[in-house]
Amino acid sequence: MSSTKDLEKKFPEVTVSVVPLSESQISLSSVESGTPAPENSEDEAPDGGWMAWRQVLAGHFINAISCGYSATFGIYQLYYTEALNLPAAQIAWIGSFQIFLNSLVWSLCVLIGTFMTSIATEYYQIFLAQGVLQGLGLGLMYMPSTAVVSSYFKRKRSLALTIASAGTGTGSIVFPATVQFLIPKIGFAWAVRCSGFVAVVICVIGCMLLKPRLAPRKGVAIIDVSAFKEVPYVLFAVGTWFFYWALYFGFFYINSFALTLPGEVFTPTSTVNLLLVTNAVSTPARVFIGWIADNHLGPLNTYILSVASLAVTLFGWTAVTTAPGMYAWAAAFGITNGAAQAAYVGAIAGMTKDPKRIGIRIGMIFGIISFAVLAGPPTAGSIIDATGGTYRWAQVWGGSVELLSVVILLVARWFVARGLWVIV
Repeated sequence: MSSTKDLEKKFPEVTVSVVPLSESQISLSSVESGTPAPENSEDEAPDGGWMAWRQVLAGHFINAISCGYSATFGIYQLYYTEALNLPAAQIAWIGSFQIFLNSLVWSLCVLIGTFMTSIATEYYQIFLAQGVLQGLGLGLMYMPSTAVVSSYFKRKRSLALTIASAGTGTGSIVFPATVQFLIPKIGFAWAVRCSGFVAVVICVIGCMLLKPRLAPRKGVAIIDVSAFKEVPYVLFAVGTWFFYWALYFGFFYINSFALTLPGEVFTPTSTVNLLLVTNAVSTPARVFIGWIADNHLGPLNTYILSVASLAVTLFGWTAVTTAPGMYAWAAAFGITNGAAQAAYVGAIAGMTKDPKRIGIRIGMIFGIISFAVLAGPPTAGSIIDATGGTYRWAQVWGGSVELLSVVILLVARWFVARGLWVIV
């Protein structure tokens, strides 16, 4: 090959120079030529811009389906208990199994499951359509959106994830309102079908907006075994397991509990307002807690404080005896559970150094806690049935479980940062 000096002798009118390219020029030329750019690091996350915030919007819509729909099961719990005359614990298995599969495809499963629920008349049919089929679809739709949103942000990651998770509140308002208010007018079957039509629109929008930033890593195992060698991660997983064990108790039984208040201050139709209040206040709470985590306390500290506040809220449920008290408690429950669920994702993302492992590690946690959400509502239902339909001991159980979660999470934090006032 001719050297630069040889070329200059042959073509004196042409000046040949070699200029070293910067990293940005290399990255740009790689994109323009269609060649994959070097593997992105967490430092290269855009942390803003239309494309990044578009993923947050997509995550918001997807969470409205994947988590928001599950959080509305209290409406179905009440209807199934009255229409089928079945024990509360047995009905709770439908919703808890749905969330169980949620944590372990996607739009099709949700839509088919929704429309099959509308024509189901037997317990096993409802269990298969709503518990199994919808659960599979909801789970497959949640994890990709969480991983994609995380990859676009670093400094603002907690805020972005909580805005996306606020879609849970949006979905938890839309779906129970659709079902509960349409049942008296057009019947249960068509009310469920209408919620399915709403789900179609949301699914399509979410799919169109979502765009992964990082190329899939080849040869990566489904399970990151190294995570289980990290004591903070293991303790975090155990503490989160207890958090989710009692979490859905409030969602599933808030409606039926309201009907037991003295004076019959609630009707089956008016109890939906409690769920709407809970989910309405949880939406701004999720966004606010993300801002707090990013700018003041840190994601792990925020998560622990949120779970502690949820424990206090569940203990406080035992003192509710009036309609105003029920509405106040519904608002408090919406704030505390929304904050805790939103902070959880940011906390595990903050504990993961490699951005490409965030999805794997969150998925592993979800696989673990899936058994918690499977057992939680039926456990509460069994306590209620065993105590003659009273809720006090189930409420004490819920608060105690959340308190245990706080203790374990505090130990996990001690391994991450020994200082009391350290932001982590």
